[in-house]
Amino acid sequence: MHKEVITYTDYNGVERTEAFYFNMNEAELIEMQYGTAGGLDQTIKKIISTKDEGALINIFKKLVLDAYGEKSNDGRRFIKEVDGRRLADEFKQTPAYPILFMKLATNDEAASKFVNEIVPSSVAKEIEKQPKLAEVLTDV
Repeated sequence: MHKEVITYTDYNGVERTEAFYFNMNEAELIEMQYGTAGGLDQTIKKIISTKDEGALINIFKKLVLDAYGEKSNDGRRFIKEVDGRRLADEFKQTPAYPILFMKLATNDEAASKFVNEIVPSSVAKEIEKQPKLAEVLTDV
């Protein structure tokens, strides 16, 4: 799980500092892998080889938004949807979202840390063997 503390000015001009949480479980990662024609890993390789920066940014955006959620008070659940609405859609509407997105899109170290922390430790070990998302982004 990744915790990102972001300070931003809301739409009423009030400065706020909030913690935002991001996490993907094994099932979500498998769905992402196999829910992408040809597999997510092959899609990313193709995007890199064709230098399609827009497509790579879209994948990165999907990863950030799919990982967003809120921890339950008892720590037993990571909630991504409430009453049929996706919490990521609400997060995307805050001034915090572009701050985080630009940080991850322009800072290889921050992007690498983000990706490594949102995945389960068992999956992170496998990711360590692969090129970092941040490296992939800078190769385009």
